[in-house]
Amino acid sequence: MAGLNLRFSDEELDALRDRAAAEGRSMQAFAHDAVIAAINEHSRLFNEAAEHVLKASAELNRRLA
Repeated sequence: MAGLNLRFSDEELDALRDRAAAEGRSMQAFAHDAVIAAINEHSRLFNEAAEHVLKASAELNRRLA
C-alpha cells in the first residue's frame, strides 16, 4: 500500500491529535478516514449537481433530439 507524508502546523497537529484521541483512534486512521470522507463527499456533490442539470434540461434535450 502506498503512503503519503503530510505537513501540519503545530496548531493543526495538536488539533488532529486531540480529535483522534477524543475518538479513541490513531492520528493516521483519523486522517485517512477524513481524506476518504472528503473524496466521497466531493463525488456525491458532483453526482447531485449532474443529476440536477440533467433533470433541469430534460425538456430542452427532448425537444432538441
